Amino acid sequence: MWDDDRLCYGGDWNPEQWPVEVWHEDVALMRRAGVNLVTIGVFAWSRLEPAPGRYTLGWLDEVLDLLHDNGIRAALATPTASPPPWFSLAHPGALPVTADGVRLHHGSRDTYCAAAPAYRAAARRIAGVLADRYAHHPALALWHVHNEYGTICHCAYADAAFRRWLAGRYGDLDALNAAWVTSFWGQHYSDWAQVSGPRATQYLANPGQLLDHRRFWSDTLLAAYAEQRDLLRAANPAVPVTTNYVLGDWVPVDHARWAAQVDLVAVDHYPSAVDGGAEEQTALAADLARGWARHGHGPDAGWLLMESAPNQIHTAGGRMHAKEPGRMIRHSLAHVARGSRGVMFFQWRAPAGGAERFHSAVVPHAGPDSRVFREATRLGGLLARIGEAATGRVEAGVAIATDAGSGWALRHPGMPAPGLDHPAEVAAAHRALWRAGITADLVTPGDPLDGYRLLVLPALYLAGEPDVDWVRRYVHGGGHLLVTWLSGVADEHARVRTGGHPGAFRDLLGVRVEEFHPLAEDERVPLTSGGIGRIWSETVHLAGAETVTAYIGGVLDGSPAVTRHRVGAALSWYVSTRPDDETYRRLLVEAARAAGVTPVCPQAPPGVEAVRRRSGDRSWLFLLNHTGRPQRIPALGRELVTGEAVDEAVTVAAGGVAVLRETPW
Repeated sequence: MWDDDRLCYGGDWNPEQWPVEVWHEDVALMRRAGVNLVTIGVFAWSRLEPAPGRYTLGWLDEVLDLLHDNGIRAALATPTASPPPWFSLAHPGALPVTADGVRLHHGSRDTYCAAAPAYRAAARRIAGVLADRYAHHPALALWHVHNEYGTICHCAYADAAFRRWLAGRYGDLDALNAAWVTSFWGQHYSDWAQVSGPRATQYLANPGQLLDHRRFWSDTLLAAYAEQRDLLRAANPAVPVTTNYVLGDWVPVDHARWAAQVDLVAVDHYPSAVDGGAEEQTALAADLARGWARHGHGPDAGWLLMESAPNQIHTAGGRMHAKEPGRMIRHSLAHVARGSRGVMFFQWRAPAGGAERFHSAVVPHAGPDSRVFREATRLGGLLARIGEAATGRVEAGVAIATDAGSGWALRHPGMPAPGLDHPAEVAAAHRALWRAGITADLVTPGDPLDGYRLLVLPALYLAGEPDVDWVRRYVHGGGHLLVTWLSGVADEHARVRTGGHPGAFRDLLGVRVEEFHPLAEDERVPLTSGGIGRIWSETVHLAGAETVTAYIGGVLDGSPAVTRHRVGAALSWYVSTRPDDETYRRLLVEAARAAGVTPVCPQAPPGVEAVRRRSGDRSWLFLLNHTGRPQRIPALGRELVTGEAVDEAVTVAAGGVAVLRETPW
């Protein structure tokens, strides 16, 4: 986006919502806050094309010129996430249909079906108009295609596209029937016309059909993105193109597979926890983004926090919790520490009306004379001082495997227990390591594992033969492994592997699981380690492994709960229940230590997050103090936030941050 090492700073700006005099006030405030990049035009389709083929672009010319005159770059969006009202009236068949067969209507955003030819054609047209007019504008730094791809549909267009996708994947109906095990409940297909996307059914839907429908929508949305991307690239190949990922297992997008198709991975992140969980969620989201960025971009690839909330935590229950002083800066620096090329907020100025009128904003309804704007201005100055630290690669000795397909497959209602959740198990493993001060990379099956000493597979339910070979090669090459319950149970089509669980990894783990014992929501099982297990338990038989922790009481009394098995130079661990957080932390610390992995900053007290980035013989240490009191951490070097030399230790203020250019001890 630019050649120097400046970090991006800014957010979504919606000048179309305000009179011209506010534009000038906004740009003056941006300069005061140190903003150098803003996203514009995300939801402006109805202003850019108020009637079919009639374009009103003069206001956008003015906005881009104003930004350029003030030294601010633009991430110019294609507005295709929010078709204008005239489009919905002209093409009612392009409106989305739910699994119950209900067609949704205009009045919100995302009122389209990405498989509808009329929508795809209209999206290409408006993207082409923007490309022709602005591809060489001096303010343009980045193309921002669409917004938060994730809308699915069950209309006739989607069904026809699904059939074409399935024919391309399987070749013929025999292969499809085998993959979906349609012999069960007499679902055998004898003609492609009989196949559709999953609809509301009398009872349980076919798990293979549901899984493939998610995969289909990931590919369909990617194709819609790529059509616009190719138009924009052709107009000016020098300008990078991306789209912003939205997180959540409801999103039918395999972000790891998408990452090679964007010039820069960009994510939106809104933690939902009010307590310390917000910091854990922030670290996890950043590590996920860093993992995706490596796909097609290499191990040193950066990514961008495209959206975050400056002054509020939007809780899962809908309550808006005002962030405590300093928390916005810590959250922002946590993303930068873990690889982001900057900090972007949604949104710049809080709107006076509309559905998100009370959403977090840098300039709130109270105006710039507000705590949030003053803190945003401090953040802008801080980012300008630490840009050099963002050039280093984040150091991590542990890899955690995450897989979109496993998450989708476990959502099927016919599982042994409700609420089984691959992303939640990834988060639990990551949280345990985060609390131990150990940085982890998030990887996708098949990713290179060079340099990782411990690989964690949390509920990696699906494992095709390439995935099994990937793990086997790692372990036989000396890598340590920790596998949790519900891993390797099924193949890539969600067909259960027979012979005992975890089918794909039994030989590496030296165990055979005979029977599942899911636990009730409020049920706990004591462990000999002193902790407790919840959610899940199993009848585990040793087949070469040794017992590390056993169950206490009940039908599993004395049976293995956690096992360890030596495979050559490596240790492989199996965890058959979800330990409580402290027990999980101790277990992962033990497994990491056996693999030769230690915390980033062993002297850092609890509540201080430490991340190290390294480039050649230079390193930078980020310290984020999430506690309510000052913390002293041994260090040597120069603290970039204050510019002061550190010759023994640095004291990080309560709720504060420090970024050190380290001097070797």
